[in-house]
Amino acid sequence: MNAPAMTSPVEPLPAASLILLRDGVDGLEVFMIQRHRDLRFAPGATVFPGGRLDAEDSELPWRDLSLPLSNDLPQRLAAIREAFEECGLLLAGGTVDAALSDRLRAATGGTFLDRLRAAGLDPDVAALVPFARWITPESVWRRFDTLFFLAKAPARQTAVVDGVEAVAGFWGTPRAILAEAEAERLSLVFATRMNLLRLAGCRTARHAMEEAARFHPLTPILPRPADTPEGPALCIPDGLGYPLTRVPLDQARLG
Repeated sequence: MNAPAMTSPVEPLPAASLILLRDGVDGLEVFMIQRHRDLRFAPGATVFPGGRLDAEDSELPWRDLSLPLSNDLPQRLAAIREAFEECGLLLAGGTVDAALSDRLRAATGGTFLDRLRAAGLDPDVAALVPFARWITPESVWRRFDTLFFLAKAPARQTAVVDGVEAVAGFWGTPRAILAEAEAERLSLVFATRMNLLRLAGCRTARHAMEEAARFHPLTPILPRPADTPEGPALCIPDGLGYPLTRVPLDQARLG
């Protein structure tokens, strides 16, 4: 009898996520969105704004643009674009008021960068600080290779979710969001939960930025299942800033 054919893991799609920060009365706060329950991947989950890279993010003539060059420039633009599309918060040089934000969200044609520049704006790619790189475990049917960036929330802008992918948005401390998940009042995918755990140790936005700087260049994190004395768990490497490196497999939401 022939042995069953081995199924190769799905190739992860490049993606980017933006963790927007602000200092609140109770300490560091982050902005979260709730995904629509009808989406195929992570339906109803509470996540940071973000998504996969579009072709335009990678195919722009970067060297012809007056933007600071870096290897992760497509991910930086994607993170800014996705956050703006999903919750209306725009990291850009120049003044962005509610009327301009509405016009940009309603505009069609051209790339996201084209629409910004037509409005006299440039994406503030330099404001993004790389925080982590997570790769979806090999067992999942849809996988992403996601760069998570930190950035201070733009001043004098109000978040307005798109109502399509994101149905709600809110600010909260990492500890409070984790407590809501523990009480099963919201659902966190594994990478989101782990990044909130890491941020829960940060007092301010500046502290979070300093925490991010400790781990450059980023080490890709590919969670792997393992048998432990407590039972099956999903594990990540030690020494990357996370206070927890293993979670019971049945408590780790992956999609």
